[in-house]
Amino acid sequence: MRYGASPRASLFLGAMARARAMFDGRSYVLPDDVQQLAVPVLAHRLVLDDAGYGSETLATARAMIAELVRTVPAPRV
Repeated sequence: MRYGASPRASLFLGAMARARAMFDGRSYVLPDDVQQLAVPVLAHRLVLDDAGYGSETLATARAMIAELVRTVPAPRV
């Protein structure tokens, strides 16, 4: 990976998680909200080493984010 998601990407991830919570009738965000939205919000923002752009690159970025979501434990409330 050449560049990861920017700080602005994390702001959008938080905003989308809040929107998902609202649509589910909650006034609070759960770790599941963030986990479910991480791939669609963050994957297209990664710049991979000399990979260029395209569907194969996006699939690799999606797999990387999905692996991070799968292996990093969610915070306990």
